[in-house]
Amino acid sequence: MQKGKVYRSTGSWYDVKLDSGNFVKARIQGKFRNLSIKTTNPISVGDEVDLLLNSNDEVVIKNIYPRKNYIIRKSVNLSKEAHIIASNLDLAVLVVTVINPLTSPGFIDRFTVTAEAYKIPLVIVFNKIEVYDSKALIKLETFEKSYSNAGYDTLRMSVLENIGIQEFERKIKNKTVLISGNSGAGKSTLINKIIPELDLKIGEISSTHNTGKHTTTFAEMFDYDDKTQIIDTPGIKGFGLVDLNKNELSRFFPEMLKVLKNCKFHNCKHIKEPGCVVLEQLNNNNFSVSRYQSYLAMFLEDEDSSYRKNNYQ
Repeated sequence: MQKGKVYRSTGSWYDVKLDSGNFVKARIQGKFRNLSIKTTNPISVGDEVDLLLNSNDEVVIKNIYPRKNYIIRKSVNLSKEAHIIASNLDLAVLVVTVINPLTSPGFIDRFTVTAEAYKIPLVIVFNKIEVYDSKALIKLETFEKSYSNAGYDTLRMSVLENIGIQEFERKIKNKTVLISGNSGAGKSTLINKIIPELDLKIGEISSTHNTGKHTTTFAEMFDYDDKTQIIDTPGIKGFGLVDLNKNELSRFFPEMLKVLKNCKFHNCKHIKEPGCVVLEQLNNNNFSVSRYQSYLAMFLEDEDSSYRKNNYQ
């Protein structure tokens, strides 16, 4: 039995890096498919696993070690509840753009809530600043203020003009890092910049919808150095929340969490209740209106409706 870490999945096969540093292709053990788990993928990139050579000289995954965390979203496969994007993360990086294409605040806020729920530190990277005009810069400053005030680490970046790259590399050093975002936000360009030998395929921006065309089709881990791993992910159009109690939702907005105990009622929903400190802070312009609108949209969302309607983009 050997131990390894899953670096990529292409369907029925998994590329696993052994503790020795060598890579092997492994199949999943049949019993994992029969487990009553509510995800489309019983094994994800980042999982630590035990491997065994079977009688057919195939390497088989026999055991999955408990995950310390993971990023999960509702799956496009509606017969299952969710899809685990990656596991055992030290940091998540959300690459966003305010133009060409626009990353909606609703999408960002759903990602931040998921990162908070699974206790994953987050950096929000505002990319492509080299193309921002004065109007876009004003929008960028609004975004930055909103997320900085909420407690998130933000970084302006232009991969093409080498702005913010060194600071980004300092932030990811010695960590397992997930890089995510909408298609066209520049994830693959960023990864190519810091690991040039990968030469990942770069997608064009759709002229019809001003959104990125998908190039990455599955999550894949790469070594930045011996102690730093980067996980590239497919461009995400929508981000459905999974297994979050609506009555706990406000706890995953850090700016709200700081004041919740001061609400008049312990079960305050922060919508129209008297003595609600969240609403008081909102009225005093201490909270982002956009962030609060995202909270409302998530709280009031019909759980039976499909996230594929993209009502929050």
